[in-house]
Amino acid sequence: MHGRLKVKTSEEQAEAKRLEREQKLKLYQSATQTVFQKRQAGELDESVLELTSQILGANPDFATLWNCRREVLQRLEAQKSPEELAALVKTELGFLESCLRVNPKSYGTWHHRCWLLGRLPEPNWARELELCARFLEVDERNFHCWDYRRFVAAQAAVPPAEELAFTDSLITRNFSNYSSWHYRSCLLPQLHPQPDSGPQGRLPEDVLLKELELVQNAFFTDPNDQSAWFYHRWLLGRADPQDALRCLHVSRDEACLTVSFSRPVLVGPRTETLLLMVDESPLAVEWRTPDGRNWPGHVWLCDLPATSLNDQLPHHTFRVIWTAGNAQKECVLLKGHQEGWCRDSATDEQLFRCELSVEKSTVLQSELESCKELQELEPENKWCLLTIILLMRALDPLLYEKETLQYFQTLKAVDPMRAAYLDDLRSKFLLENSLLKMEYAEVRVLHLGHKDLTVLCHLEQLLLVTHLDLSHNRLRALPPALAALRCLEVLQANDNAIESLDGVTNLPRLQELSLCNNRLQQPMVLQPLASCPRLVLLNLQGNPLCQAVGTSEYLAELLPLVNSILV
Repeated sequence: MHGRLKVKTSEEQAEAKRLEREQKLKLYQSATQTVFQKRQAGELDESVLELTSQILGANPDFATLWNCRREVLQRLEAQKSPEELAALVKTELGFLESCLRVNPKSYGTWHHRCWLLGRLPEPNWARELELCARFLEVDERNFHCWDYRRFVAAQAAVPPAEELAFTDSLITRNFSNYSSWHYRSCLLPQLHPQPDSGPQGRLPEDVLLKELELVQNAFFTDPNDQSAWFYHRWLLGRADPQDALRCLHVSRDEACLTVSFSRPVLVGPRTETLLLMVDESPLAVEWRTPDGRNWPGHVWLCDLPATSLNDQLPHHTFRVIWTAGNAQKECVLLKGHQEGWCRDSATDEQLFRCELSVEKSTVLQSELESCKELQELEPENKWCLLTIILLMRALDPLLYEKETLQYFQTLKAVDPMRAAYLDDLRSKFLLENSLLKMEYAEVRVLHLGHKDLTVLCHLEQLLLVTHLDLSHNRLRALPPALAALRCLEVLQANDNAIESLDGVTNLPRLQELSLCNNRLQQPMVLQPLASCPRLVLLNLQGNPLCQAVGTSEYLAELLPLVNSILV
């Protein structure tokens, strides 16, 4: 045994490591305490830089110490010569880079680097771009580094075309670079801004076709990677709609004017401004949302004075001017008529999808066929299935309606964890199709029964609807947005799973409401119905509340004007 090295046992090794950690902790705590004491005493000198360097070099996430360093550097700015200051900054940049090697995702380190470069008269932005490229080679999804690169590119006025070329290099190296695809979606609209009018896609057609080819190569190379599929979905989307007043409706009975917008707005003296002209004279009114809440909404209304609705004149002209949106709309209320309106006659391109040229349609049709072929090879690829659905929506939602529903069934079987999301998306598409059919028929009656709907959307498009059938679906609630249906007279929502009626409020024309075979538990859930002044028929048969004691008495007191209540 003599002459052989003694090997430490595992217990001895553990004890040695414990003692080493304790020693490091004591030094760490001692240095931290010294820094705080010096800061409190106002001794912000280079010794504080040295102490904080020791601590931050091991733990770059100590945010308070970065604040200390900034305080020291600000004080030294007034004490150092330009040459000394330049040397200090160079040392600080090197120290920051060493901290980033310890933790490339340190918020404090990246922020301190931004702060430091922002104080330099002539920062070396090219060096910073090169530093970003090095760190993105190590971790291409380091969003801290991506944020810093965007900061540097903005400060250095790097042309978007150069940054786009940078994303090209990263995507070519690895198609699965989600951050590069995302950055690309930010850069392309800057390079190719779209005009403000018309149902536009997000990019000009020639650029879009090139991008579709690029992304198709990506998801055919690795069908299971989600990055390219997400980018493809962005490409199929449309630009934000042009600001517009979609519909203007005036009611003599309710002495009310209602206007719907192309996007949610908040009307008020400090936000969006609406001007109302009645017979070419300005009228001061107070605007409110249908549900009375002061938040952004598609639909706003105001009360009208009796003088603006008198029946002595052959007609009254109402014009609403949306100053922020640079839009206006006008409607006429004729003598002897109880209502008047003016609305856009919208096509499917204007409502829900982009306008397609022959070339773009041909490319998308080719992509659809390619995705179907890929789906045969990869039958359980959820991204491929979803993209097939989206391509069908982009090409012709009504033509592919039946086939789209079949693909939804397949997708739910492949991805059961997202069944609820897929049900809601399917409901959204079905409702869009129904709105298109209603637009083409130019009717005010909408039948949405037996469609297995789980959610209601686009209700702001139904301002003029008088009869709505929602029976035999899977709705759990009638949403507050239902209050936008100012002309609704008959609502049928039988055979659903409705538990709440919060949306059935302030409907001035609602006369008949049928809620048979739902899940209304207690009579108090019917409280919102008291705000519907013309309700005369209410059918609640088949709901649990029908068995509750005192239901009839409660309803008689809550709704004294309702002639017929069936329970």
